[in-house]
Amino acid sequence: MTAAIDTHGTKRVLLIAANPAVSPVTNWPVGFWWAELTHPYWTFTEAGYAVDIASPTGGDLAADGFSDPEDESGYSAHDIVSLGFKTSVQHAAKLKATKALADVVLEDYDAIFLAGGQSPMVTMIGDADLHAFVAKAYEADKVVAIVCHATCVLLKTTLSDGSLLIKDKTWTGFANAEEAYADNFVGQKIQPFWIEDEARKLADTNFVVSGPFKPFAVRDGNLITGQQQFSGAAAADMVVETLGR
Repeated sequence: MTAAIDTHGTKRVLLIAANPAVSPVTNWPVGFWWAELTHPYWTFTEAGYAVDIASPTGGDLAADGFSDPEDESGYSAHDIVSLGFKTSVQHAAKLKATKALADVVLEDYDAIFLAGGQSPMVTMIGDADLHAFVAKAYEADKVVAIVCHATCVLLKTTLSDGSLLIKDKTWTGFANAEEAYADNFVGQKIQPFWIEDEARKLADTNFVVSGPFKPFAVRDGNLITGQQQFSGAAAADMVVETLGR
């Protein structure tokens, strides 16, 4: 399938971020990753797109601490795009009282974009309603873009014929080498499973990765995936290339 290029009107993208949760592995509060929401948001708005932010169950969103440019760890101190979004009253308000996917009219959008973070591995992996929403968007010929740990949904998302969406597709997601680095950085296991491990157990799909923590995105038809937090803008650029301006 290929996306139809709309030469009239404003392109619309639905950015989907994970709802807050608590990790059963670390007992930390988990949420979305700032850069995976703000960098695509910037890319889309700079292209003249209208962007709405939603979440699977709606409500206020919370970000992973390490993704916060003001976090004392300094892990994301370089991320001035997220800093600007976070400290803008107008933009920060977009993360409050987000619309639930059950209340979203999918037909209003040309593309959906799932941001990652630590929460998706807890809240998105088993969310059958979210998987169905992603499948519906794909089968409606929307562009479906997913980055980092949100790509875990592709391990479960099936189409109307019962096949996995990623059957015969090339895609990427958070790599084992990156998981190992993250575990070593904090001194303990973080995730309940590793996406690359699970992807390589599946037949008839091609999971690929590039260098650790380098921008890397892949397009296969209307499916666009990004490897990790440095790949959000690269994936968003592919969305713009696919839909046009």
